[in-house]
Amino acid sequence: MTDHPGRVTLWAIEAFLAAAGEGTVQGAARRLGASPSGISQQVSALEAALGATLFDRTQRPLRLTPAGETFRRHAQAIVNELAAARAAIGLSGLSGLSSFRLGFIEDFEAELTPRLLSDLGQEWPGCQFVLETGPSHRLQEGLEARTLDLIVAADLGLATERHEVHRLLEEPFVAVMPKEKAREPFDPALPLILYSARHFMGRLIADALAGQPARPTHRFELDSYNSILAMVAAGTGWTILTPLAVLHAARFRESIELKPLPMPPLTRRIALTARRDVLGTMPAEIAARLRLLLQEMIVAPVLAEHPWMAQGLRVIPA
Repeated sequence: MTDHPGRVTLWAIEAFLAAAGEGTVQGAARRLGASPSGISQQVSALEAALGATLFDRTQRPLRLTPAGETFRRHAQAIVNELAAARAAIGLSGLSGLSSFRLGFIEDFEAELTPRLLSDLGQEWPGCQFVLETGPSHRLQEGLEARTLDLIVAADLGLATERHEVHRLLEEPFVAVMPKEKAREPFDPALPLILYSARHFMGRLIADALAGQPARPTHRFELDSYNSILAMVAAGTGWTILTPLAVLHAARFRESIELKPLPMPPLTRRIALTARRDVLGTMPAEIAARLRLLLQEMIVAPVLAEHPWMAQGLRVIPA
């Protein structure tokens, strides 16, 4: 069934914003869980209703026309107001919340995220939970685009006038060595396997290495914890990751060893971020619950095995 000519629908606006944010129809379809043809139809219908071309389709990635840039500002304001209205209605009583879209970095998905969702599901039985996992910068884009209500990711320093940020965890970067080489003096000739600098954590590592007088040699740069740790476990090289990243790939734990970095300490922070004044007390309540889970499931067991991390691994109090 097609929409009435000249009618602007919310779904068409969301499709337009997703295409503008992703730069491709395929990316917009993945973000919204729709088909590429459905996204194209909605954007075309929107252009017909507005009587203006919104995208320059000769460019890759897609680029907005001047009319598209103008409409994007108004479209985002419409979506923002709708999100605020939904929150105001749903949060008149949290038990009445109907849907909740969360974004989590993949570091948590093995154990902590299922536990949190199970707890939230029992507390809000009528709520539908939609979870997206991915790298921190993608989750931030989802929060900005209003496709996610709340994210738990690396603290990227989002503007606090528009967001509320609840810092949860500080963790050190560590050297991850093959088991058979962990008890030997550090060998600078052992190749470094880098986490991809396309992601925030990889850029932190790259920036820290750039400041070293003798940068370790590296031949591999990957964006998968499992692939990196498989190579370390096989003795191909060593890597720099965080305890959360190592826990994510637990099947390699018997073949690797964590050691302090052979360079000045480096840390990252994990934070819960939501749009300010939209979700009421929910972000603070979920942050408090997450701090308890992080202490129980991450900090306590890691420090029991690696007490030398005590100065760098900690739950950040509210």
